[in-house]
Amino acid sequence: MSATTTATLLLCCPDRKGLVAAMAQLLHDHGANILEAQQHLDPEQGIFSQRIQFDLAELDIPRDQLEALLGIECGRYQMRWRISYSDRPKRVAIFVSKFEHCLYDLLIRHRLGELRGEIALVVSNHPDLAGVASQFGVAYHVFEIDKQTKAAQEQRELELLRREKIDLVVLARYMQVLSERFISEFPERIINIHHSTLPAFSGARPYHQAWERGVKRIGATAHYATSELDEGPIIEQDVVAVSHRDTIGDLVRKGRDVERVVLARAVLAHLEDRILALGRRTVVF
Repeated sequence: MSATTTATLLLCCPDRKGLVAAMAQLLHDHGANILEAQQHLDPEQGIFSQRIQFDLAELDIPRDQLEALLGIECGRYQMRWRISYSDRPKRVAIFVSKFEHCLYDLLIRHRLGELRGEIALVVSNHPDLAGVASQFGVAYHVFEIDKQTKAAQEQRELELLRREKIDLVVLARYMQVLSERFISEFPERIINIHHSTLPAFSGARPYHQAWERGVKRIGATAHYATSELDEGPIIEQDVVAVSHRDTIGDLVRKGRDVERVVLARAVLAHLEDRILALGRRTVVF
């Protein structure tokens, strides 16, 4: 096993004494070298969260045995947990409609080595951006959707994602509302970018809403998609200044810059296993 191979353990549970020691002792007993450990306690809800990254070079048991032991220990403390490995990069599917800015940004960052994952495919309800995916050697799949075909096309999309063993779905300005069934197959594994600072200006045409209200800051929000539109746990946000001189077109232009950065930050955080969703909120280590 390569000395550079690491594992990342994310966990959360009701707070109590001994949590940090229990995890550290289990890993130490089997040769795991802890490289980094971060923790957070929510005093209002009494929820403890932790992210542990450790080296596997001297692990003295197979990974499946380690996971079995973690399952037993985490069960003692009512922990919700998951583990990932650096030599098993997550496979990503990007969903997009006709706006190319977020798609280009993710593909470029991936080519530059900034995103620790594998962009396996692009899915769209329009053929327009096939050339963009082709430039980066990524497969492009079109599923045209209308009211009559939506359910059947979503089923075909899900079959594709299962076949390609997709770990993360990124909605890079995908202008379709996913069904509850679709979202339930990827809990906390669908990241959406919304072009406003949620919860303000949710729904359609947020830049128009912002212009009508004369706001002085516009922004973007990356969040996990849930069955409630634009209500999922927020991962990342940012803003840019605007003024009375700006037209709606100016807001759209400025907003696209923010959308790109916010979505990329959220995707990177997920790929690095730095996010824990706790109800309607997140902890981002």
